Amino acid sequence: MPPSAVPDVAAASLAAALTTPAAPHDHPLDHLSLGKIVQIRERLLAAQAAGKRVYRFESGDPSFAPPAHVIDAITQAAHAGKTHYVPNNGIPELRRALARKVAEKNGLTSATADDIFVTNGAMHALFVAFGALLLPGDEVIIPDPMWTEVAENIRLAGAVPVGVPLRADADYAYRVDDIRGAITPRTAAIFLNTPHNPTGAVLSRDALAGILELARAHDLWIVSDEAYEDVIYAPHVHHSIGALARPDERRVVSIFSFSKSHAMSGLRTGYIVTNDPVLHDRIPKLLRCTINGVNSVAQWAALAAITGSDRHIVEMREVYHERRDTMLRALTGIPGVRPFAPRGAFYVWAELDPSVYERLEVADADALATMLADQGIGSAPGDAFGNSCSDALRFAFSCDTTMVREGSVLLREALT
Repeated sequence: MPPSAVPDVAAASLAAALTTPAAPHDHPLDHLSLGKIVQIRERLLAAQAAGKRVYRFESGDPSFAPPAHVIDAITQAAHAGKTHYVPNNGIPELRRALARKVAEKNGLTSATADDIFVTNGAMHALFVAFGALLLPGDEVIIPDPMWTEVAENIRLAGAVPVGVPLRADADYAYRVDDIRGAITPRTAAIFLNTPHNPTGAVLSRDALAGILELARAHDLWIVSDEAYEDVIYAPHVHHSIGALARPDERRVVSIFSFSKSHAMSGLRTGYIVTNDPVLHDRIPKLLRCTINGVNSVAQWAALAAITGSDRHIVEMREVYHERRDTMLRALTGIPGVRPFAPRGAFYVWAELDPSVYERLEVADADALATMLADQGIGSAPGDAFGNSCSDALRFAFSCDTTMVREGSVLLREALT
């Protein structure tokens, strides 16, 4: 087994916990962490509550408000009494509209309303997709670094995340040869995320075609998280891997969200697209047992978002571009700090040379993130995202522009 395919101890112990009788007082959830990002966030919120100015670079929550027509739809739905139980898989009007959207925008031309399953955000979509796909002991190949909750949701399904290290000298590309080297007899799926959280890397159409061909050759599922499809910077373009699949192919599961594209993160609305008959049977069961239908008013808001004007997406992207460049300027030229210019999403991933720790008199990136948080500056340490990236920090520029401008100045001072 190649080194990149060796499962970490926590993942292996969780798989064992889910397939063997539990020891007294042992529980699968005890093998999951609440997350270092949450810990930093709590520290900043406590400082903010005490009256201190903080800079929220730790969290990826868009600072924008949803478009006006989305807010109007919420009010109209509430006044119309659309506040009762809804169909388990999503209201028909929204599922039909989403089928049109993924056909026209993402190239999933064979998708129908029956292939759409509305979820309580993209994180819930991951939980449902992995829960419907995986058996205890299965392995899922993921990029390393990767957003923390991806691995945790794989573990919740009793499976094992297997990280494939992404390298700065390859622009954090998720490469077919590296993925191939991680495949074992236990591999069930390849997970991909483009644009990528936390690095901002974007997979090309050719790269996606190579991953799809590899999955075909080994009869593997592909789970594609495309939550950042609209947060992308020219000349880069987002491609959906589902558009490259044949109409009769069943093993591509696509996940989308309204959180980033429409600043609806608090309304918790996402969706799964799959044409597999087995998943059509399993997914509704998990939806029923976890949420019994997404918030009714939020679904009517999502319908307005998907059928109304998308002019705000262009405007939002321009603002993010400005914030991105502001933060990159602040991080460029600092000895031992190597920021990567993101092609999509709203994060700057900066690798750190150990000389930074010596200069700033901290032990590691974790300690540096804590030091910054004590100064009111948020960040997320690299080891929150995987096993191969401990010497890095992620900074989000999704907070408002003034906060990015002011906080970037203080961030540069803190690191120099």
